[in-house]
Formats: sequence, C-alpha cells, structure tokens
Amino acid sequence: MSRRPDKLSEDDRVLWNLVARTARPLKGRMAVDIPDIVVDPKPVQVPAVVSAVVAAKPKAQHVSHALDEPTLDRLKKGRLPIEGRVDLHGMTQDEAYSLLFSFLHRAHAGGIRYVLIITGKGSSSGGDGVLRRAVPAWLSTPAFRPLVSSHDHAARNHGGSGALYVRLRRVRG
Repeated sequence: MSRRPDKLSEDDRVLWNLVARTARPLKGRMAVDIPDIVVDPKPVQVPAVVSAVVAAKPKAQHVSHALDEPTLDRLKKGRLPIEGRVDLHGMTQDEAYSLLFSFLHRAHAGGIRYVLIITGKGSSSGGDGVLRRAVPAWLSTPAFRPLVSSHDHAARNHGGSGALYVRLRRVRG
C-alpha cells in the first residue's frame, strides 16, 4: 500500500495532535515525544457572547432549531444516513468549540447534510456536562447559523442525551 503524497491540512494536524497526546505507549515501550501544536496566525477565537451563553442556563430550544418529526424518526431508526460524526469527550470548551467549528465547516463544504455530535453526558457527580449544555447554545450563535439548519437530541442508540443530530444547510451555488 503506498502513502499519499499530500501533507496533512492544519485542521487534520491539530486533530491528530489532540488524539496523539491521549495515547499511552504499550508496556515495555518508550513514549514518543510529540511536538507542540503549531498555531496558525489566525486561531479561532471563542466569542465573548459564547462564554455568556454557556454561563447562563440554556433556555428551551426554539422550535425553528428543532428537527421536524419525520426527519427525527428516520434518523432514530437509521433510515436516514448520518454522514459524519465528531466526538468532543474530554475536551475543554475552547478545544471543543474550535474542533466543532472546523468540523462543521468541512462537512458543510463537502455537501454533508446530517451529522452526529457526541458531547457526552457530563460528570458522574450528578451535574450536567459543560459541553452538553454549551454545544446547543453554540449552534444557535451567529457563527454557526450559516452552517446549521436545525438540531435535536439523538436517539438512545446514537448516544441519547449525550449526543445531538445536526442538519446542515444546503451548499448554495
């Protein structure tokens, strides 16, 4: 099998470094030193509005952001394909926001319509997870509006309350 001649994109390199840092060496092997992530000149900044939205309790989801019932049923039963998924477990809010933003941009540019965002259910000490509360609020912000058409909680077999179905807007032109 031959290697691809092209290099990793910056988004792929950041994602790979996040994954590589969580890997543990096999017993009896030495750990490989992973260089720091090279930050591009224009990093994605979390808007101050997002921090305020995350700090406040999320309000009930607007009807305009909820998936329609027939679509939700087809996603739950597996009759409508989920074309992409991203797992935000164990990330800080800044890492999760950046990864989610770049993932949704790539998926939207690729013409993907339905994705699954896995936030996790949160801490086991009884509190709601930070990302579980934050991601639906982020999807309603102006930064995500050109990408996201609607979103709703996933079915139990897709992660239940620890995951979201997202319908992306159609690519224009």
